[in-house]
Order: sequence, then C-alpha cells, then structure tokens
Amino acid sequence: MDPQQRIVCQWCRGQNLPGAVTCRSCGAPLDVRETVSDSGWTAAPRLKDMTEFHFSRSTCQVEGEIVPVADVMLGPGDSVYFEHHALLWQDPNVVLSAMSLGGGITRMMAGMPFAVTQARGPGHVAFSRDATGELVVLPLHPEMELDVREHAFLLATHSIQYSFVRIKGLFNMLFGGEGMFMDRFVTAGESGLLLLHGYGNVFQRTLKLGESILVEPGGFLYKDSSVTMNVEMQRLGVGLLGGGGMALARMTGPGRVGIQSMYKHHKSS
Repeated sequence: MDPQQRIVCQWCRGQNLPGAVTCRSCGAPLDVRETVSDSGWTAAPRLKDMTEFHFSRSTCQVEGEIVPVADVMLGPGDSVYFEHHALLWQDPNVVLSAMSLGGGITRMMAGMPFAVTQARGPGHVAFSRDATGELVVLPLHPEMELDVREHAFLLATHSIQYSFVRIKGLFNMLFGGEGMFMDRFVTAGESGLLLLHGYGNVFQRTLKLGESILVEPGGFLYKDSSVTMNVEMQRLGVGLLGGGGMALARMTGPGRVGIQSMYKHHKSS
C-alpha cells in the first residue's frame, strides 16, 4: 500500500491503515484533531475505555478512565518490567522474576525501587497505579533516551534499558539531601514501548533549541534527554519573616517536556 494513503498518528507519528479510528502503536484517537494551547501545550491523548494498541507480539488494552488499567496480553517471548506494587493481576502461566538494578543503596535511600519485576509471556498481566490520572503511551524508536520522574512509569518493554540520573539542588523536595531522581529509559537498535501514569491531566510541549520554561518540580513528568534540567531559585519579596524563595526547574530545549496538572511532590512519592 502507498505510504501516503496511511493515516499518521499526531501523537506518536505511527502509520495506520485507512479507516482506523485509533493508533495501532499508542491507542490515540485518529478522528480527533490535535489542539495546541496559545502557550504551546498539547494535551496527551485521552484513551477511551477498552482502547487497544500493539507492540511486538503483544497487545495492550486500556480499561477504565478514572483509574486506568493497562491489561497486557504478552505474546510468546515478550516481556515487560515494572515496579512490583503496580501489578494488579496476572494469569498463572505468566512468569515473574526480579530484575536487579545498579546503585542499590543510593536508590533505596532516595525512596526509589532497587529492584523491579519482569513479567514474561505468554499470558495476561495487568497494571495500575492507585490514583486518578491518565496513562501516557510513549513508543520509543531506536536510539532514543527519555527521562521520567521517579515512581511514574507503569511498565516498559524488555527492549528498553533502565537506569537513573540525579538532579541536585532541589533542597525543598529532598530526602536526606539526596536530590531529585529521574528514571532514564534508553533504546538501542530496537523499538520499545513505555507507559507512564500522570496525575491529573498530562500536557506536552516541544521546546526549540535554546528555548526555556520554568516548571514546578512537582508538575514535571518526563522529558527527552536532550532537554537540560537545572535548578533555579526564584527570590520572593522581603516580608515580615524575611522573605524567601522557591526552587523551580529550568527546562531548556531542544526536545519534549511533559507535565502533570496534579502535583505529585517528592515527599509524598
């Protein structure tokens, strides 16, 4: 079929057959035109109840809209990894195993998981976060890197490498002065799929080279690794108590930045 006849998803740029109403790669509705606010923010696609999308030999169906569930039918040889408390239910024949990570002591002191769980198919396994919000589906093409706030990822496919980075200086959101941590997801020569949970509504903006915005750290959800993130103090006027300030994250492009409208502060993670 002529590629020009295919429908290109506005969210993930995946190609779909004529007549499709949702994207095969991310589930985004294809019959709804993407809108951008005057300030440049695009709302993440609202996935309808029972929307399906595909990866490798597997299928994911999104169930519910207030506290959405990712119900995955893993094909033979496919696997996903996740923080163990995100598991909702599984078929008995799905094999679970621990996937150890580097930097265990540092991760444990910062309140991050020092091990994640891997589920291998075939069979059904379902995941959710115990909070209202949206599922954000991010297909990652080869040679991509994405940074995600800690405890926000719901699952990732086996083809995506997992590590972490630390942002120092956010002293108003610290545990023991360790700073703010981000999960880093990297693809090599194979595509992968990353599912995030965003509290409230999720919005994305693509920054141009050198373009900056200031983000309240509790609202940060994800960014391309090409976007730099630095702490910047905003000094407030002097008052009866001597004034003060607030720490914001300066995000500088190029690349995508995702935020969530319902703040999830570091101390409550």
